[in-house]
Amino acid sequence: MAAKSNITTDPEVIRKWAEERDGKPSIVAGTEGKEGSGLLRINFPGRAEDSLEDISWEDFFKTFKDKNLSFLYQDKTATGKQSRFNKFVSQETAKNNGGRKGGAKKSTGSKTKEKAK
Repeated sequence: MAAKSNITTDPEVIRKWAEERDGKPSIVAGTEGKEGSGLLRINFPGRAEDSLEDISWEDFFKTFKDKNLSFLYQDKTATGKQSRFNKFVSQETAKNNGGRKGGAKKSTGSKTKEKAK
């Protein structure tokens, strides 16, 4: 059975998902532009990359909104274990195909809707 993906733009859903996995908001060092924003990532313990810099949730969500992003993520792996899979995609990409071939479920807060394929 394939793992199901969800997609959201809801900051509360993103923060809750990350914190349940001990994830911290971060950016890839050296990717900051003139505006100061960079490539967003969730930094997990034990998987820290030297190139990631932790930032505040406030700065994280400002960049998220400014870049018009959506958060593609999985709650569980195909085997039922907690998943850390996530990806930031443009809202246009998310609208067209859920950020990947085959689509994804769209999460709107506590409700999840099946995204049209």
